[in-house]
Amino acid sequence: MTASAGTGDAAFVEFDGVQKSYDGQTLVVKGLNLKMPKGEFLTMLGPSGSGKTTCLMMLAGFETATNGEIRLNGRNINQVPPHKRGIGMVFQNYALFPHMTVGENLSFPLEVRGMAKSDREARIIRTLDMVQMGKFVNRRPAQLSGGQQQRIALARALVFDPELVLMDEPLGALDKQLREHMQFEIKHLHESLGITVVYVTHDQGEALTMSDRIAVFNDGRIQQLASPADLYERPENSFVAQFIGENNKLPGVIEELNGDKALVRLANGELIDATAVNAKEKGGKTLVSIRPERVEFKPEMMPEGAHMIGAEVIEVIYMGDILRAVLKVAGTDDFVIKMRNTLGQTRLSPGQKIKVGWHPQDARALDP
Repeated sequence: MTASAGTGDAAFVEFDGVQKSYDGQTLVVKGLNLKMPKGEFLTMLGPSGSGKTTCLMMLAGFETATNGEIRLNGRNINQVPPHKRGIGMVFQNYALFPHMTVGENLSFPLEVRGMAKSDREARIIRTLDMVQMGKFVNRRPAQLSGGQQQRIALARALVFDPELVLMDEPLGALDKQLREHMQFEIKHLHESLGITVVYVTHDQGEALTMSDRIAVFNDGRIQQLASPADLYERPENSFVAQFIGENNKLPGVIEELNGDKALVRLANGELIDATAVNAKEKGGKTLVSIRPERVEFKPEMMPEGAHMIGAEVIEVIYMGDILRAVLKVAGTDDFVIKMRNTLGQTRLSPGQKIKVGWHPQDARALDP
């Protein structure tokens, strides 16, 4: 399967039939077709070894495509060296020059491009102010915290006004709170500057928070390319459903197929309705996907037309803002529901027998 997104003839970044092999036999990127318009924030998301970082490195010019074309603003850049592509780059390990001050680090890409000293100084101050680091211009990287170094790395990528910025796991070395803060900062910079961003991460929360669209990679291919809401609400296969957010999966067999409606017999013999997404044929195996937050256990909160099924509570985990209950449902013992931790919330306890329910449209029959 190849994945593509049509944006007419206005594609700013384009992968056309791109393949990559390091040994001449095994393809780590398999027939990639991808178009993105100018100004988009696109995230390449996937597990280690899925091909996402290789795609970013080919776009940057640090790796060469084995087959296919990579185009930037309509121009084939396969043979253009990295320093002539006009692309800003931010790495996880910051890649700052330790012997240079912050100002000198930012001055370097401007000097390479032949900018006059007076113009360089004004540009450096403007860019440092943009990332709230103006007062650190004379510090060296070793005198800065990890979060401050990442801001400087971001400023260095932006200082020469590139039209395209590539980011490779840029927040991976930061603690959770700072990482979340930087996610919003990068997103706001993207919106205010109108730059095009290609961002690589294995962190699905990061991808959902920041992106206009997400390309989910696995085994060298894009499994689905869509907006964060579409990926989460309407995964097209089991891999995407499992990789994006937490997900319940109930194995079963297709009893009936009628357009986009499927009747599924679960492992315990119970029949449930589901939306047929990747359900191929009557009698075929399927995996029914249901998000934990779409499952209810209080009768008064059940959605109209909800399917009810018996469950047994295995454990309840306190997580601060939510309570997470693990249940035994239809022969599986890893079915999860999430409850808001509010005053008067009904408490569940291990061993308790309950009924859970969900709206049929929230159950998606996917590939097994």
